[in-house]
Amino acid sequence: MDVSLFDFELPKELIAQTPNLKRSSSRLLIMDRKTGDMNHTYFPSIVDQLQTGDVLVLNDSRVRPARLIGVKEETGAKIELLLLKPLGNDRWEALVKPAKRVKEGTVISFGDGQLQAVAKESTEVAGERIFQLLYEESDLDQLLIKLGQMPLPPYIHEQLDDPERYQTVYSKVVGSAAAPTAGLHFTEEILDQIRKKGVHVVFITLHVGLGTFRPVTSEQVEEHQMHAEYYEMNQETARIINTAKKQGGRVIAVGTTSIRTLETVASLNKGEAASCNGWTDIFIYPGYQFKMVDGLLTNFHLPQSTLLMLVSAFSSREHILKAYHEAIKQRYRFFSFGDCMLII
Repeated sequence: MDVSLFDFELPKELIAQTPNLKRSSSRLLIMDRKTGDMNHTYFPSIVDQLQTGDVLVLNDSRVRPARLIGVKEETGAKIELLLLKPLGNDRWEALVKPAKRVKEGTVISFGDGQLQAVAKESTEVAGERIFQLLYEESDLDQLLIKLGQMPLPPYIHEQLDDPERYQTVYSKVVGSAAAPTAGLHFTEEILDQIRKKGVHVVFITLHVGLGTFRPVTSEQVEEHQMHAEYYEMNQETARIINTAKKQGGRVIAVGTTSIRTLETVASLNKGEAASCNGWTDIFIYPGYQFKMVDGLLTNFHLPQSTLLMLVSAFSSREHILKAYHEAIKQRYRFFSFGDCMLII
Protein backbone atom coordinates (compact mmCIF):
# COMPACT_ATOMS: atom_id res chain seq x y z
CA MET A 1 0.00 0.00 0.00
CA ASP A 2 1.46 3.34 -1.09
CA VAL A 3 2.10 5.84 1.72
CA SER A 4 1.04 8.69 -0.58
CA LEU A 5 -2.54 7.39 -0.38
CA PHE A 6 -2.67 8.98 3.08
CA ASP A 7 -1.64 12.46 1.96
CA PHE A 8 -3.75 15.61 2.10
CA GLU A 9 -3.18 19.36 1.89
CA LEU A 10 -3.46 21.20 5.19
CA PRO A 11 -3.31 25.00 5.42
CA LYS A 12 -0.63 25.90 7.98
CA GLU A 13 -2.94 28.30 9.78
CA LEU A 14 -5.11 25.35 10.86
CA ILE A 15 -2.28 23.84 12.93
CA ALA A 16 -3.26 24.79 16.49
CA GLN A 17 -0.37 26.53 18.23
CA THR A 18 -1.97 27.01 21.63
CA PRO A 19 -4.68 25.18 23.60
CA ASN A 20 -8.19 26.57 23.83
CA LEU A 21 -8.85 28.78 26.84
CA LYS A 22 -11.24 26.08 28.05
CA ARG A 23 -10.38 22.41 27.54
CA SER A 24 -13.88 21.30 26.62
CA SER A 25 -14.57 24.09 24.11
CA SER A 26 -13.02 22.05 21.29
CA ARG A 27 -15.13 21.21 18.28
CA LEU A 28 -16.16 17.60 17.77
CA LEU A 29 -16.78 15.91 14.45
CA ILE A 30 -18.87 12.77 14.95
CA MET A 31 -18.53 10.19 12.17
CA ASP A 32 -20.34 6.92 11.61
CA ARG A 33 -17.65 4.27 11.38
CA LYS A 34 -19.41 2.26 8.66
CA THR A 35 -21.22 4.84 6.54
CA GLY A 36 -18.93 7.86 6.98
CA ASP A 37 -21.92 10.10 7.79
CA MET A 38 -20.83 13.16 9.78
CA ASN A 39 -22.20 15.88 12.00
CA HIS A 40 -20.55 18.81 13.73
CA THR A 41 -20.85 19.71 17.39
CA TYR A 42 -18.73 20.59 20.44
CA PHE A 43 -16.85 18.31 22.80
CA PRO A 44 -19.37 18.22 25.69
CA SER A 45 -21.73 16.40 23.29
CA ILE A 46 -19.59 13.29 23.73
CA VAL A 47 -21.68 12.56 26.83
CA ASP A 48 -24.75 12.09 24.61
CA GLN A 49 -22.89 9.64 22.35
CA LEU A 50 -22.02 7.23 25.16
CA GLN A 51 -24.44 4.64 26.48
CA THR A 52 -25.01 2.94 29.81
CA GLY A 53 -22.74 -0.10 29.95
CA ASP A 54 -20.07 1.33 27.65
CA VAL A 55 -16.43 1.45 28.74
CA LEU A 56 -14.40 4.60 28.15
CA VAL A 57 -10.67 3.77 28.14
CA LEU A 58 -8.24 6.58 28.99
CA ASN A 59 -4.43 6.62 28.95
CA ASP A 60 -3.22 7.96 32.31
CA SER A 61 0.40 8.45 31.23
CA ARG A 62 1.89 11.78 32.25
CA VAL A 63 4.39 13.71 30.15
CA ARG A 64 7.87 13.98 31.60
CA PRO A 65 9.37 17.52 31.28
CA ALA A 66 12.30 15.91 29.52
CA ARG A 67 13.48 18.68 27.19
CA LEU A 68 16.74 19.97 28.66
CA ILE A 69 18.84 22.93 27.53
CA GLY A 70 22.45 22.70 28.68
CA VAL A 71 26.03 23.40 27.74
CA LYS A 72 28.90 21.28 26.56
CA GLU A 73 31.38 21.40 29.43
CA GLU A 74 34.47 21.61 27.17
CA THR A 75 33.33 24.55 25.07
CA GLY A 76 30.17 26.05 26.59
CA ALA A 77 28.28 25.35 23.37
CA LYS A 78 24.49 25.16 23.77
CA ILE A 79 23.14 21.60 23.56
CA GLU A 80 19.53 20.40 23.68
CA LEU A 81 18.66 16.97 25.03
CA LEU A 82 15.31 15.20 24.94
CA LEU A 83 15.13 12.15 27.19
CA LEU A 84 13.18 9.43 25.43
CA LYS A 85 13.55 6.06 27.10
CA PRO A 86 15.09 4.84 30.39
CA LEU A 87 17.44 1.88 29.94
CA GLY A 88 18.15 1.25 33.63
CA ASN A 89 20.87 2.45 36.01
CA ASP A 90 20.32 6.07 34.93
CA ARG A 91 21.19 5.31 31.31
CA TRP A 92 18.84 6.98 28.84
CA GLU A 93 18.15 6.94 25.15
CA ALA A 94 17.89 10.59 24.12
CA LEU A 95 17.58 12.85 21.12
CA VAL A 96 20.36 15.44 20.99
CA LYS A 97 20.73 18.66 18.98
CA PRO A 98 23.10 19.41 17.37
CA ALA A 99 24.08 15.74 17.33
CA LYS A 100 27.29 16.31 15.37
CA ARG A 101 28.77 18.21 18.33
CA VAL A 102 28.21 15.35 20.76
CA LYS A 103 30.71 12.52 20.46
CA GLU A 104 31.30 9.61 22.81
CA GLY A 105 32.58 10.93 26.13
CA THR A 106 31.05 14.41 25.74
CA VAL A 107 29.72 15.81 29.03
CA ILE A 108 26.70 18.10 28.97
CA SER A 109 25.80 20.12 32.06
CA PHE A 110 22.32 21.34 33.07
CA GLY A 111 21.29 23.70 35.83
CA ASP A 112 24.82 24.76 36.82
CA GLY A 113 25.86 21.14 37.21
CA GLN A 114 22.80 19.84 39.05
CA LEU A 115 22.50 17.30 36.26
CA GLN A 116 25.16 15.97 33.88
CA ALA A 117 24.75 13.74 30.85
CA VAL A 118 27.72 11.75 29.52
CA ALA A 119 27.44 10.56 25.91
CA LYS A 120 28.13 6.83 25.68
CA GLU A 121 27.19 5.56 22.23
CA SER A 122 24.98 6.22 19.21
CA THR A 123 21.79 4.33 18.38
CA GLU A 124 20.55 3.26 14.97
CA VAL A 125 18.34 6.36 14.80
CA ALA A 126 19.87 9.58 13.48
CA GLY A 127 20.34 12.19 16.20
CA GLU A 128 19.94 9.74 19.08
CA ARG A 129 22.56 8.83 21.67
CA ILE A 130 22.75 6.78 24.86
CA PHE A 131 23.63 8.93 27.88
CA GLN A 132 24.65 8.21 31.45
CA LEU A 133 22.97 10.70 33.78
CA LEU A 134 24.79 11.94 36.89
CA TYR A 135 22.98 13.82 39.68
CA GLU A 136 22.88 14.04 43.47
CA GLU A 137 19.13 14.41 44.07
CA SER A 138 17.25 11.26 45.02
CA ASP A 139 14.43 11.70 42.49
CA LEU A 140 15.23 12.36 38.83
CA ASP A 141 11.64 13.30 37.98
CA GLN A 142 11.62 15.99 40.66
CA LEU A 143 14.89 17.31 39.26
CA LEU A 144 13.42 17.38 35.75
CA ILE A 145 10.48 19.42 37.01
CA LYS A 146 13.03 22.06 38.07
CA LEU A 147 15.32 21.90 35.05
CA GLY A 148 13.26 20.55 32.17
CA GLN A 149 10.65 21.84 29.75
CA MET A 150 7.62 20.23 28.12
CA PRO A 151 8.66 18.46 24.89
CA LEU A 152 6.10 20.05 22.59
CA PRO A 153 5.80 18.63 19.05
CA PRO A 154 7.97 20.25 16.35
CA TYR A 155 4.97 21.82 14.60
CA ILE A 156 4.14 23.93 17.69
CA HIS A 157 6.14 27.15 17.71
CA GLU A 158 4.39 29.09 20.47
CA GLN A 159 5.43 28.99 24.13
CA LEU A 160 3.10 27.15 26.50
CA ASP A 161 2.04 29.43 29.36
CA ASP A 162 0.79 26.63 31.59
CA PRO A 163 2.62 23.27 31.31
CA GLU A 164 -0.44 21.49 32.73
CA ARG A 165 -2.32 22.23 29.51
CA TYR A 166 -0.10 19.61 27.84
CA GLN A 167 -1.23 17.08 30.45
CA THR A 168 -4.62 15.40 30.71
CA VAL A 169 -6.58 16.14 33.89
CA TYR A 170 -6.28 12.45 34.81
CA SER A 171 -2.57 12.01 34.04
CA LYS A 172 -0.87 10.02 36.76
CA VAL A 173 2.02 7.78 35.68
CA VAL A 174 5.07 9.79 34.55
CA GLY A 175 6.79 8.41 31.47
CA SER A 176 5.66 9.92 28.16
CA ALA A 177 7.74 12.02 25.77
CA ALA A 178 4.54 13.43 24.26
CA ALA A 179 0.97 13.81 25.49
CA PRO A 180 -1.85 11.40 24.62
CA THR A 181 -3.60 14.41 23.13
CA ALA A 182 -7.10 12.99 22.52
CA GLY A 183 -7.56 13.18 26.28
CA LEU A 184 -6.74 16.88 26.56
CA HIS A 185 -10.39 17.83 25.91
CA PHE A 186 -11.75 16.15 29.06
CA THR A 187 -12.53 18.01 32.26
CA GLU A 188 -13.38 16.45 35.61
CA GLU A 189 -16.95 17.73 35.18
CA ILE A 190 -17.42 15.93 31.86
CA LEU A 191 -15.92 12.73 33.26
CA ASP A 192 -18.38 12.94 36.18
CA GLN A 193 -21.28 13.36 33.73
CA ILE A 194 -20.08 10.30 31.82
CA ARG A 195 -19.86 8.20 34.99
CA LYS A 196 -23.34 9.32 36.12
CA LYS A 197 -24.68 8.04 32.81
CA GLY A 198 -23.58 4.52 33.74
CA VAL A 199 -20.45 4.47 31.60
CA HIS A 200 -17.40 2.72 33.08
CA VAL A 201 -14.33 5.00 33.01
CA VAL A 202 -11.12 2.95 33.18
CA PHE A 203 -7.42 3.57 32.67
CA ILE A 204 -4.56 1.93 30.86
CA THR A 205 -1.00 3.26 30.61
CA LEU A 206 1.02 3.66 27.45
CA HIS A 207 4.09 5.88 27.55
CA VAL A 208 4.14 7.82 24.30
CA GLY A 209 7.47 7.88 22.48
CA LEU A 210 8.64 10.43 19.94
CA GLY A 211 8.34 7.80 17.24
CA THR A 212 4.70 8.88 17.13
CA PHE A 213 5.81 12.05 15.34
CA ARG A 214 8.49 10.58 13.12
CA PRO A 215 7.57 10.59 9.44
CA VAL A 216 7.11 7.36 7.51
CA THR A 217 10.17 7.25 5.26
CA SER A 218 9.34 4.09 3.30
CA GLU A 219 7.22 4.36 0.17
CA GLN A 220 5.14 1.32 1.12
CA VAL A 221 3.13 1.25 4.35
CA GLU A 222 3.98 -2.38 5.03
CA GLU A 223 7.71 -1.63 5.08
CA HIS A 224 7.50 0.81 7.98
CA GLN A 225 8.84 -0.36 11.35
CA MET A 226 6.94 1.00 14.35
CA HIS A 227 8.72 2.19 17.48
CA ALA A 228 8.06 0.24 20.68
CA GLU A 229 6.23 1.81 23.62
CA TYR A 230 5.69 0.51 27.15
CA TYR A 231 2.12 -0.33 28.19
CA GLU A 232 0.24 -1.65 31.21
CA MET A 233 -3.29 -2.89 31.85
CA ASN A 234 -4.31 -3.75 35.41
CA GLN A 235 -6.63 -6.52 36.55
CA GLU A 236 -9.57 -4.25 37.39
CA THR A 237 -9.57 -2.57 33.98
CA ALA A 238 -9.40 -5.97 32.29
CA ARG A 239 -12.30 -7.29 34.39
CA ILE A 240 -14.53 -4.30 33.63
CA ILE A 241 -13.83 -4.50 29.89
CA ASN A 242 -14.47 -8.24 29.66
CA THR A 243 -17.69 -8.01 31.68
CA ALA A 244 -18.98 -5.09 29.62
CA LYS A 245 -18.23 -6.83 26.32
CA LYS A 246 -20.12 -9.95 27.45
CA GLN A 247 -23.09 -7.77 28.37
CA GLY A 248 -23.15 -5.97 25.02
CA GLY A 249 -21.34 -2.81 26.06
CA ARG A 250 -18.99 -0.98 23.74
CA VAL A 251 -15.31 -0.24 24.33
CA ILE A 252 -14.50 3.36 23.39
CA ALA A 253 -10.79 4.14 23.18
CA VAL A 254 -9.61 7.67 23.87
CA GLY A 255 -6.71 8.21 21.49
CA THR A 256 -4.48 6.08 19.33
CA THR A 257 -2.36 5.17 22.37
CA SER A 258 -5.35 3.56 24.08
CA ILE A 259 -6.38 1.71 20.94
CA ARG A 260 -2.84 0.37 20.42
CA THR A 261 -2.76 -0.88 24.01
CA LEU A 262 -6.20 -2.48 23.84
CA GLU A 263 -5.51 -4.21 20.53
CA THR A 264 -2.10 -5.39 21.73
CA VAL A 265 -3.63 -6.94 24.82
CA ALA A 266 -6.47 -8.49 22.80
CA SER A 267 -4.01 -9.96 20.31
CA LEU A 268 -2.12 -11.65 23.14
CA ASN A 269 -5.22 -12.97 24.93
CA LYS A 270 -7.56 -14.36 22.25
CA GLY A 271 -9.56 -11.16 21.95
CA GLU A 272 -10.02 -10.55 25.66
CA ALA A 273 -8.55 -8.09 28.14
CA ALA A 274 -6.05 -9.30 30.72
CA SER A 275 -3.73 -7.91 33.36
CA CYS A 276 -0.40 -7.50 31.60
CA ASN A 277 2.43 -5.16 30.67
CA GLY A 278 5.25 -5.01 28.16
CA TRP A 279 6.43 -3.27 25.02
CA THR A 280 4.28 -2.97 21.93
CA ASP A 281 5.27 -2.09 18.39
CA ILE A 282 1.87 -2.95 16.92
CA PHE A 283 1.32 -1.21 13.57
CA ILE A 284 -2.34 -0.77 12.69
CA TYR A 285 -3.17 0.18 9.10
CA PRO A 286 -6.04 -0.61 6.69
CA GLY A 287 -6.71 -4.31 6.54
CA TYR A 288 -6.24 -4.80 10.29
CA GLN A 289 -9.11 -6.65 11.99
CA PHE A 290 -10.01 -5.01 15.29
CA LYS A 291 -10.49 -7.42 18.19
CA MET A 292 -11.72 -5.23 21.05
CA VAL A 293 -12.37 -1.57 20.23
CA ASP A 294 -15.82 -0.37 19.11
CA GLY A 295 -15.33 3.40 19.10
CA LEU A 296 -12.48 5.90 18.94
CA LEU A 297 -12.04 9.49 20.07
CA THR A 298 -9.04 11.03 18.31
CA ASN A 299 -7.54 14.33 17.23
CA PHE A 300 -6.77 15.20 13.60
CA HIS A 301 -3.40 13.81 12.53
CA LEU A 302 -0.51 14.64 10.21
CA PRO A 303 -0.58 13.65 6.53
CA GLN A 304 1.06 10.28 5.77
CA SER A 305 1.44 9.52 9.50
CA THR A 306 1.03 6.15 11.18
CA LEU A 307 -1.72 7.73 13.29
CA LEU A 308 -3.72 8.63 10.20
CA MET A 309 -3.22 5.07 8.95
CA LEU A 310 -4.54 3.67 12.23
CA VAL A 311 -7.63 5.88 12.13
CA SER A 312 -8.20 4.89 8.50
CA ALA A 313 -8.03 1.23 9.51
CA PHE A 314 -10.72 1.80 12.12
CA SER A 315 -13.15 3.16 9.53
CA SER A 316 -11.85 3.39 5.96
CA ARG A 317 -9.30 5.55 4.19
CA GLU A 318 -12.02 7.06 2.02
CA HIS A 319 -14.27 7.97 4.96
CA ILE A 320 -11.42 9.45 6.98
CA LEU A 321 -9.98 11.56 4.15
CA LYS A 322 -13.48 12.81 3.35
CA ALA A 323 -13.90 13.76 7.02
CA TYR A 324 -10.53 15.52 7.03
CA HIS A 325 -11.43 17.53 3.91
CA GLU A 326 -14.70 18.50 5.60
CA ALA A 327 -12.83 19.49 8.78
CA ILE A 328 -10.49 21.68 6.71
CA LYS A 329 -13.46 23.26 4.94
CA GLN A 330 -15.09 23.96 8.33
CA ARG A 331 -11.80 25.40 9.66
CA TYR A 332 -11.23 22.86 12.42
CA ARG A 333 -7.99 23.13 14.39
CA PHE A 334 -5.52 20.31 13.75
CA PHE A 335 -2.97 18.24 15.68
CA SER A 336 -2.09 18.21 19.41
CA PHE A 337 -3.95 21.33 20.60
CA GLY A 338 -6.63 21.02 17.94
CA ASP A 339 -10.18 19.74 17.72
CA CYS A 340 -11.25 16.10 17.71
CA MET A 341 -13.45 13.50 16.10
CA LEU A 342 -15.46 10.60 17.48
CA ILE A 343 -15.70 7.55 15.21
CA ILE A 344 -18.45 5.30 16.44
